[in-house]
Amino acid sequence: MPPKNSKSKVKKKEKVIKPTEKETVEINENSEETMQAGLSWIIILEKEENYRKAFDKLNPAAIAKYTPQKIEKLMQNPGIIRNRRKILSIINNAKAFLKVQKEFGTFDKYIWSFTDRKVIDHHLSSEDEMPELSENISKDLKKRGFQFVGPIIIYSYLQAIGIINDHYDYCDYR
Repeated sequence: MPPKNSKSKVKKKEKVIKPTEKETVEINENSEETMQAGLSWIIILEKEENYRKAFDKLNPAAIAKYTPQKIEKLMQNPGIIRNRRKILSIINNAKAFLKVQKEFGTFDKYIWSFTDRKVIDHHLSSEDEMPELSENISKDLKKRGFQFVGPIIIYSYLQAIGIINDHYDYCDYR
């Protein structure tokens, strides 16, 4: 059965990218998934350019150094979702992202290590089917200090960066 808001799913579908090694794409997708939690994808996608401007082109090194003054400036920015917990989690996740980069060389090496650099292709028929992979990565990311990285958010993130092709059988992207 298609999602209730299939218009937002179609919009998200257009955003899906193929496997990549670009760290900026990975931090961008992680930030978007964080901001989207509990909201429609349409809202996030319409504000995407505003996020790039507000969050220093989503440069994790810059974001990790944000001061309380910068956070207050973000909280006043009408072009983004002004949810303090989500803004703070993007800053926190940028710091955790940099630690993973330091440990593994790149975040890409870390995230793809869960699949031995292979794309996982499943044919899901229900939104209740959650791959164990997203559960495992979610747990590991939380241990590393990441926030807003539950299994559903990670599942969507893994789709967006091309690690999982678990688009539902009714999804136009499949």
